[in-house]
Amino acid sequence: MFKFPKIQLPATATAPFCPSEVSGTVIVPEGGPFWRKVIRYAGPGLLVSVGYMDPGNWATAIQGGSQFGYGLLFVVVLSSLAAIVLQCLSMRLGIVTGKDLAVHCREQYAPLSAKALWLFAEVSIIACDLAEVLGCALAFHLLLGVSLPVGVALTALDTLLILALKGRGFRQLEAIILALIATIAVCLFWELALVSPDWRAVGAGLVPSLHKIAERDALYLAIGILGATVMPHNLYLHSSVVQTRVAPLGMPGREGRLAEAITLSRIDTIVSLLLALFINGAILVLAAAAFHKPGGGNVMDIDQAYYLLAPVAGTALAAILFGLALLASGQSSTFTGTIAGQVIMEGFLKLKIPCWQRRLITRGLALAPAMIGVLTLGDHAIGKMLVGSQVVLSLQLPFAMYPLIRLTGRSDLMGRFVNAWWTSILSWCLFAVISCANMWMVWQALFG
Repeated sequence: MFKFPKIQLPATATAPFCPSEVSGTVIVPEGGPFWRKVIRYAGPGLLVSVGYMDPGNWATAIQGGSQFGYGLLFVVVLSSLAAIVLQCLSMRLGIVTGKDLAVHCREQYAPLSAKALWLFAEVSIIACDLAEVLGCALAFHLLLGVSLPVGVALTALDTLLILALKGRGFRQLEAIILALIATIAVCLFWELALVSPDWRAVGAGLVPSLHKIAERDALYLAIGILGATVMPHNLYLHSSVVQTRVAPLGMPGREGRLAEAITLSRIDTIVSLLLALFINGAILVLAAAAFHKPGGGNVMDIDQAYYLLAPVAGTALAAILFGLALLASGQSSTFTGTIAGQVIMEGFLKLKIPCWQRRLITRGLALAPAMIGVLTLGDHAIGKMLVGSQVVLSLQLPFAMYPLIRLTGRSDLMGRFVNAWWTSILSWCLFAVISCANMWMVWQALFG
């Protein structure tokens, strides 16, 4: 039975976080019913979807919902659809070539260009981890009553969670992620039942409109939502974790089996990201229903939302559910951020270290700005820092999109699985829109 090729690196026994060790560890039988294969392939999409519902998403959605009501809901939907397109490209690259995006960037680009792409990818992971630190710190502050600096310090202990999973299987990690996502979903939809949104206004918010983002603050938030939704490091992550599945891709019939693997992974990706779309939409709808005032202008930070949910919903349970969902969001993102860090380090640098060391490095780089921010700017700076971190992610996104679109459009790499003409046009249009929005934002920041 053929297995995906593995990167030859020194073993450090860091599974399930180390991509080169978990490649080909989930067996997919050649025969059997289709639904059973779908279940075996389910998992990588869930890991990726976690990045689309982290604390940064919460901050942008809460601020957008409280300030503009349901008006930016269409941005959440379009961002999620763009994410599905890009993640499907990433998934297909990993399955067809047996190599992740980071490895391709190292092999296909000049050393200086590859190092630059690596730096941009690391910046995106640090920005994402900053959001996780701030989100978990706020959750500890709200649920346990500790100060925010203490909450920030407590987030360093998540390295113990990484150590506890050392040597475990990849399916166990996926099960933990599924449980955390289920916790987020149950808490949020329960809260929606408590605040009773205006569903007609929700439907109107789904209709795209340039007028709704014509205002500078609205466009800034829309870009933040985009950065919080389409995370650049997820493109590297997905191309690696799909290789955990073993499909019988040896001759004869290799192309047919590759096509089946792509189809099954596409189902996993679309279903998982649609779940993330519903959760992100639920956060914005919750904020709009609970905090938006007619006429707009009511900006709500994520920490204020916790305290005001109970009076609005008429029960203290709403605030508790909010804190629990926020904590589950931050912790689930911790796992996927660790794997993405390992993927990027191995792929770009051919460097492999124990994942707890990688976690300490990333968390240490995120702890410093988080601690400085809460000590100098106060408790209410968390919302602004979270939104800012998502804007940073949006700025990094084109540097991951460009090589992904180029590589999946090369027939010498992808064979008959190369991008269709309409896929290429759609992908490059997304690249152009995101790049132009980022340039506008930078121009406004410098000269606006």
